[in-house]
Amino acid sequence: MTVNEAAHREATVLVVEDEESIADVLTIALRYHRFQVMTAGTVREALALAERTRPDVALLDVMLPDGDGRALGRELRARHPGSAVVFVTARDAPAEIVGALGFGDDYITKPFNIDEVVARVRAVLRRTFSRPDVLPQRPPLRYGDLELDETTYSVHRAGHTVELTPTEYALLRFLVRNGGRIVPKEQLLRHVWQYEHTPQESTVVETYISYLRRKLDPLGPPLITTRRGVGYGLA
Repeated sequence: MTVNEAAHREATVLVVEDEESIADVLTIALRYHRFQVMTAGTVREALALAERTRPDVALLDVMLPDGDGRALGRELRARHPGSAVVFVTARDAPAEIVGALGFGDDYITKPFNIDEVVARVRAVLRRTFSRPDVLPQRPPLRYGDLELDETTYSVHRAGHTVELTPTEYALLRFLVRNGGRIVPKEQLLRHVWQYEHTPQESTVVETYISYLRRKLDPLGPPLITTRRGVGYGLA
């Protein structure tokens, strides 16, 4: 069994959904694929569960009876920085998607295909922080004054620690591994997000590039370059 397979079999998913029928479908499908699943119907229940058992991935509805799923996502990320956050909601306006991706790792709209949800959870786990006890020691990746530690999943630039979400880290790591080459947008979608380019996902890469620039550029010269109509690379 590979490291990825072992991580997926042991991963814990927190499903926060107030519609019982949807929660049941998600729970049954995820357990079938050997995930550990916790369910909650409210913000309060979700925070209590997350306090007792840190989830590897949280699947969050945006509209909950006692609060906003986006605020819950921020709180979960603050309490457990290594946890991934995926929103599952009927809201599909571009502004909603971009806003949620500011602190989440993926966004799935209702109605959804359950196989797609499972695939997205697996994809998030592949790019999220893995446990150090199942990873071999690996030398850091370096590019200029940037250093990525692939064992601890930490990032430093010019001696400063850079706090990244799992998806931001995965995107930056892929750019570093490609050196100064311009990486096409479609290739980034395949390798970082593990799905093909579609209209719904057309702004995901641009959104995360802007997040990386906001965090990296204050620490040195602009690092990420844009080749309009093609993709992105490192200066």
